[in-house]
Amino acid sequence: MVAFILPANSATGGYEISNSLRFNDGDSPRLALNPASTGNQDRWTLSLWVKRSTLGAAQCFFASTDGSATSFDAKFDANDSLDVYNYLGGGFGARLVTNRKFRDVAAWYHIVIVYDSGNSTEAQRLRIYVNGTEESSFSTTNYPSLNEDSDINVNGSTVEIGRQGGGSQFFDGYMAEIFLIDGTVYSPTDFGETDDNGVWVPIDAKDDLTFGTNGFYFEFKQTGTGTNASGMGADTSGETNHYAPTNLAATDVTTDTPTNNFATYNSLRPNNQATLSEGNVFVSGVTGGSTSMEYHQLSTILVNRGKWYWEMKITANNTISANSYIGCGYWDDSDSTHGTTVQGCLIVSGTDNRRGGGSYGNTSTYQSNLPAPVQNDIYGFAVNCDDEEITFFRNGSAHGNADNDYSALSPEQKLLGPYAGHGGSNQLQNIHLNTGNPAFSISSGNTDGNGYGNFEFAPPSGYFALCTKNLAQYG
Repeated sequence: MVAFILPANSATGGYEISNSLRFNDGDSPRLALNPASTGNQDRWTLSLWVKRSTLGAAQCFFASTDGSATSFDAKFDANDSLDVYNYLGGGFGARLVTNRKFRDVAAWYHIVIVYDSGNSTEAQRLRIYVNGTEESSFSTTNYPSLNEDSDINVNGSTVEIGRQGGGSQFFDGYMAEIFLIDGTVYSPTDFGETDDNGVWVPIDAKDDLTFGTNGFYFEFKQTGTGTNASGMGADTSGETNHYAPTNLAATDVTTDTPTNNFATYNSLRPNNQATLSEGNVFVSGVTGGSTSMEYHQLSTILVNRGKWYWEMKITANNTISANSYIGCGYWDDSDSTHGTTVQGCLIVSGTDNRRGGGSYGNTSTYQSNLPAPVQNDIYGFAVNCDDEEITFFRNGSAHGNADNDYSALSPEQKLLGPYAGHGGSNQLQNIHLNTGNPAFSISSGNTDGNGYGNFEFAPPSGYFALCTKNLAQYG
């Protein structure tokens, strides 16, 4: 039996990364700095961890431009390949586009880009590494000419994290542990290593690096808004190259990291007509559509052992029909849409009924005429896979149990996780998922018994956040 569906590249021990920064492309977010002086344009290293949310669109995570003729960009293109290039006004001076696609929205990728145009070996002048391995298969292969200046570390060229230089192509997802090294070439092993399970994981690198004039280190421990040591763009390398945040809020500083990966909605699942945003923890739909616009949204982590807790916040509740649900669903390989089946959930309508078992349109009602949900209600779901029990909460108060006996389900059907869905013409409106990594403000933060997560209400004793640190204790 499969115990869990685990995100790839999810470290669970050793060096810990505390925070990441969430980028929601709809907000046009970025960090930016125009270096005060020019450093080394021919020799530098970039290291960062990224977790993608949206696929199939050009999204730039690191760039620098003088605003007119020259730029350097590192991005995922519309085909989900890595595209790294130095543009010199009249054309590309250097460019590598990987044949490999990067489409795992549950995984953290470690990316290292090395620029060394003074190297006598052409193929070593621009290198890309992902999870410790050098990319060697490219659809476009243009290496820098000897001593070709990049548009990095230049006074007069603005470096931007999360956006193509001066343009659009905003990044959508999470970034963590970002290093820029001005003047030194480092290898991936200076930032990470392969653990005993064969997983590429970060190491504590800061004290062993020489950052140079324009180098920086972003830990994202700060939540302030200014270009100073208290801001979320604070440089903690000691070089004080603080970056100014734009359209980033304190709630965008998260604990979803390469060393503790939290569940989000899974944007890869089929029959998904919903719109996901805020790092795939916010689902929204439209009203007035047809039944063909139904959606059934499951999470990236599904479990069949242990006790788990998550919250879902209703931030709008407009023209909702009786076929809209939030709660707990399961993956059913016999169902072409993989997730139209729910194991225990609440009806998001004028009357809030508890349901359990069966498909979304044929569930049993265990209690009706409960208080109608209102905007900003937060519902909690405590899922006990071991005893096959699901308990509901509304704004911290007990809201009953689903009468669930799912012993007859197949092992695959017992893989449970957060669920939001709709099977009719009016779509479920604006539901935030919080597995411990909220995109909305928390007034009284609560962790689980292991100290993980950030919840509005305290999880019941013995119940835990859906994150890889907690999954590890179950093997």
